[in-house]
Amino acid sequence: MQTLTIKVPDALAEEIAREAHERKLTKSEVVRERLRKPAVKTPSLWDRMKDLVIDDPNSPGDLSTNQKHMAGYGKSRSRR
Repeated sequence: MQTLTIKVPDALAEEIAREAHERKLTKSEVVRERLRKPAVKTPSLWDRMKDLVIDDPNSPGDLSTNQKHMAGYGKSRSRR
């Protein structure tokens, strides 16, 4: 097995040392386990908001550019 020397932030070193102590492992074993784990993919913004988007083939495709769709925009909807 080869030796690899790296520099890590103090907080990460403390976290690794704490985990090693709690699990009664060496710090090297903890680091090797973490390196073997696949990285957790964070969902993209689109993945998180996909259910909020209206996907209707009947809706107009030019809402942001056609001025006729902006008629009345910003006016109060309540008519008392």
